[in-house]
Amino acid sequence: MDFESKIFDEPELEFGDKHHHPDPRLGLFEAGPLQPPMGEIINVGVIGSAKTIESTQKFLEEATRGFESSSEKHPNMHPEFPGLGNMSPFRCRFEIDEDTTGILSKNKLDKICKEPDHFKAVELAVDEIVSQLTTLEESSKKPDVAIITLPIKLIERVWGAKIDAKSSTEKEDSSGSDAPNFRGMLKAKAMHVSYPIQIVWEDVVDDKASIPRKIKESKSRKIQDKAGRSWNLLTTLYYKGSGRVPWRKMPKEGEYTSCYIGISFYREASGQQLFTSAAQMFDERGRGFVLKGNRAQTESRGRHPYMTFNDAYDLTNQVLAAYKNHHKHYPARVILLKTSRFRDEEAEGILKALEEAGTELRDLVWVQESYSVKVLRDGNYPVMRGTFIDLEGKGLLYTNGSIPYYGTYPGMYDPRPILLCPHESCDSPVAQIAEEIFSLTKINWNSTQINQKLPIPIRAARMVGEVLKYVKEGETVSSDYRKYI
Repeated sequence: MDFESKIFDEPELEFGDKHHHPDPRLGLFEAGPLQPPMGEIINVGVIGSAKTIESTQKFLEEATRGFESSSEKHPNMHPEFPGLGNMSPFRCRFEIDEDTTGILSKNKLDKICKEPDHFKAVELAVDEIVSQLTTLEESSKKPDVAIITLPIKLIERVWGAKIDAKSSTEKEDSSGSDAPNFRGMLKAKAMHVSYPIQIVWEDVVDDKASIPRKIKESKSRKIQDKAGRSWNLLTTLYYKGSGRVPWRKMPKEGEYTSCYIGISFYREASGQQLFTSAAQMFDERGRGFVLKGNRAQTESRGRHPYMTFNDAYDLTNQVLAAYKNHHKHYPARVILLKTSRFRDEEAEGILKALEEAGTELRDLVWVQESYSVKVLRDGNYPVMRGTFIDLEGKGLLYTNGSIPYYGTYPGMYDPRPILLCPHESCDSPVAQIAEEIFSLTKINWNSTQINQKLPIPIRAARMVGEVLKYVKEGETVSSDYRKYI
């Protein structure tokens, strides 16, 4: 049996003055962000121990002057950081004021670290940090964004109590977990403050800090050089502090106004009720809106979560209303990505809402993260990023792989493809859908490397679910995507 295959070009991104480039870092350096900041300064708050606050201040001062790359082998993958002077990639400055810092005292840290109960230790840490955030919120010099720089001893205690997020969000199985997720709980309890937060480990701002291997998020976690850390951290601070997107996917001429929706599922912290993760909606400008869904259903033994007709209809209507409220019109095209198969009643509810809104073009796609088929390539390097194979209506897409622009494969293990399963109602051919999903993998303002696996609607919906599971019924749910990443 023959299968049609192709390799998509690395997607272009749009920056300031309609400049475009496939590399986020070079695009920012050459043209600045897509949406320049309103002011010249982004005020950064810092919460941590006295030592991590000092390290953060020092790191930002050094980043202002710039960092050389520590690697000469692959200059496109490890470029220098030009600093924040006249050649600033962000067209603004980042400043830490003495009045926008909050110290976690040694006494408080010792109390948290000595607490034997995992859940209580995480709660104590979260409550202390939120108390400091609230104090900054009420001060006369409220920051635009706050860095939470976690000292190693605190990381050892609270991250040791964290179970991988995959256990509390669905793939095939939607079983929940009672294990405390420090990141999710902190983001949820900090939602009432007006500014976003960014969690940073001590080794990001201090080269002398060493994180024990047993608590690293993955065996492959490697700290980048200072230039790479500056690119990633300051891009995130720019987006969170200014509320403006650094780049977006390059629009095509004559492209319809589009709305991208990601739907994922999560269980509440008790592990009992299954909810629809807030449908994470992005418009064609890259702006994100968070919407919380209702309780979802499962087919059997907690597997294959789905929405009822009414819930799918209502959630789609909420997304369309949010889009119209911002743009004053409905989108001409909706691309909805979901991480479980579409049941008939679910698809019918979504399609009915789109039809009533007059949305002419719609693409509903089930995105599977793992698939048993593997593609091999001659030579020493893995298959190329962007490789696509049409499997008789379904699409196999490698969003990770060898990258000619980098001159190497920036991974440790063989890349795994995602499988795209378009619903029978789709208007676009699977190759077009795959190419668009490929471009959506580059909309990640937490990272400036071009080897992201999942498209932003799916990745964002997952991150949103990790936070919303700790938001209790009746508590405020922010629609601002910056509060969740």
